[in-house]
Amino acid sequence: MIIATGTVHKIPTDLQKALGSDKEVLEAWGNITPLARNEWICWVLSAKKQKTRNSRVERVRRELKKGKRRPCCWAGCPHR
Repeated sequence: MIIATGTVHKIPTDLQKALGSDKEVLEAWGNITPLARNEWICWVLSAKKQKTRNSRVERVRRELKKGKRRPCCWAGCPHR
């Protein structure tokens, strides 16, 4: 299964597995812009603790299901 990446960041394995496990989430992921995907990926990668990262991966799934297109309350990817 090919899952689209961001503009700068490649999708990490843990996020790829989470997205690929739910058809609705995968479809939502495919419907956002590459820049928006980049924001989600960078937000996940920026977590310093594994517990936080795991929580963010799950939150990506929940937020995409709700129709959110970008992470809320985050300054954005500094790598663009």
